[in-house]
This record gives sequence, C-alpha cells and structure tokens, in this order.
Amino acid sequence: MAFDQMKMLNDLRKAQKDLKKQIIEVEAGDGAVVVQINGELKVVSIKINPEMVDLEEINELEHWLEIAIRDGMQKAQEIAAEKMKPLMGGLGNLGM
Repeated sequence: MAFDQMKMLNDLRKAQKDLKKQIIEVEAGDGAVVVQINGELKVVSIKINPEMVDLEEINELEHWLEIAIRDGMQKAQEIAAEKMKPLMGGLGNLGM
C-alpha cells in the first residue's frame, strides 16, 4: 500500500511540474494586451502594443488588462483541474 501512495505522490509532483511549463496566452483589445499565465496560475508576462493604446484612455487599457488576466486565470484553472482530476481521487487514502 505504501508503494501505491508513493507512486501517487510522484504522479502528483510530476503533474505540478507539467503545469508550471504549461503556458496559456490570452489577448484583449484585439491584441492590444497579451497576457501569458502558467498552469500554476502565475502571470508569466504581459505585453502591451503601444500602437494600439491611447494614453488619454488609460481606463480602456486597465479594462483590457483585467479581461486578459481574468480569462487567462480561468483557462489556467480549467487546465489544472483537468490535469489533476485523475490524481485527486486517490488522495483520500494518504491519511493526511
């Protein structure tokens, strides 16, 4: 039984490493803002196209950032949940 638990923990650690490498890229404002988020729900990068941003309308840029980050986080959560789902069923047996 201990072997099964060790295998399960190793599988879980591997899935977490894989999620760290998974990059989700989302755009907002027709490409004015591009945000990359990894499977660990960490923002990897934010790119802003200066040709598409009017500094007189900074609230528009802020809105695009909110949209891109929100959508990226949602997609990253969905990917993480799907990847972890098969592993989570056996965690009840770990005695934690």
